[in-house]
Amino acid sequence: MYSKKLTDDIEKELEMLKNAGKFKVERELDGAQGAEVEITGRKVLMFAANNYLGLANHPEINRTAKDAIDKYGFGLSSVRFISGTEGIHKVLEKKLSEFLGTEDSILYSTNFMANLGFFATITNEALGSAEHIDAIYSDELNHASIIDAFKLCKKESVAKRIYPHGDLAALEKMLEEDRGKGYRFKIIVSDGVFSMEGYLAELPKLKELAEKYEALLFVDDAHAIGVLGKTGAGTPEHFGLRGKIDVLSGTFGKALGGAVGGYISGKKEIIELLRQKSRTYLFSNSVPPSVVIASIRALDLLKEKPELLKNVSENAKYFRDGAKKLGFEVLDGIHPIVPVMLGDAAKTQEMSKKLLEKGLFVVGLWFPVVPEGTARLRFQISAAHTKEQIDHALQILSEVGKEMGVIQ
Repeated sequence: MYSKKLTDDIEKELEMLKNAGKFKVERELDGAQGAEVEITGRKVLMFAANNYLGLANHPEINRTAKDAIDKYGFGLSSVRFISGTEGIHKVLEKKLSEFLGTEDSILYSTNFMANLGFFATITNEALGSAEHIDAIYSDELNHASIIDAFKLCKKESVAKRIYPHGDLAALEKMLEEDRGKGYRFKIIVSDGVFSMEGYLAELPKLKELAEKYEALLFVDDAHAIGVLGKTGAGTPEHFGLRGKIDVLSGTFGKALGGAVGGYISGKKEIIELLRQKSRTYLFSNSVPPSVVIASIRALDLLKEKPELLKNVSENAKYFRDGAKKLGFEVLDGIHPIVPVMLGDAAKTQEMSKKLLEKGLFVVGLWFPVVPEGTARLRFQISAAHTKEQIDHALQILSEVGKEMGVIQ
């Protein structure tokens, strides 16, 4: 029987979170994701989803997924290498590779699992040498999945270097200091878009450093795929580097339909190694057929409806400019992630609550999700939002901001 001390300690921890205004509350939606959602019987504006292209409840995506269930069933009850691979999995992997300009791709259940699988496989497998030490250079604001991925890397096999966010001079200094240390592999790791700020990584400079110091460049492009670039191929395309980044990870769970499913895309040799030895791939059920087929359709819709990219970009600028004009502190950027900075966790939580009461759903973020003292409301804009909905959201934001003394 477990110790009562365990539950007592947990209760104290939960109470501390509540007292500090850091206790997270899950809002229950009644129905589908969209520009508007229903909560407890009333409609509210949704500005807290990664539904950048508005595809989460798009009729074409829904129809395709329904048809796939009729043909392929609900699930495959297996992992890929046993009996869980359908031809459609290979079709999606090939289509994704063509879209990104890479040699090959591999599907995972989630982007989180993809990142865990990549780093554990590359660093923990000897690959012909009995002993080895690899060096990983990671931006301090990289996604939690990358941070957790490092925990799966054997500490005796990996030297972990964390550089200040976006400080590429500090990164180069680390790389220079490590010259001649005999590391087997060097891996530079960065988000393509940092999800708490909407900032873009300086990929051209990162690519330059990777080439100069013979390092592998890994980019998690989860918040950029389907959003940035002329065709939506992400930050590499945005910076003119499509097909030139060594390894990309990403997801179909945000802009591209909003369900599940992650991937690693890059050199064919790396992808084949992951198929053979990545534990989060080998021992996770296959991505369901309905998700696979709908993801294929999502990639097609990007080609057929380029206005989706135009709309989300224009909507993001319209909202960001509007919030600034109201007097809020808003982080600059071009991404549909628009953080409104408040600083205090309790104030952020209270404001999020008041906004929802008036019909605007936006989530507050605070430590440990973001650094202490940098609490914020993270607005996420969609191509599905109309100008009228954005104006209404700004109106509610203004009312609550004045009520709470955040703006004049």
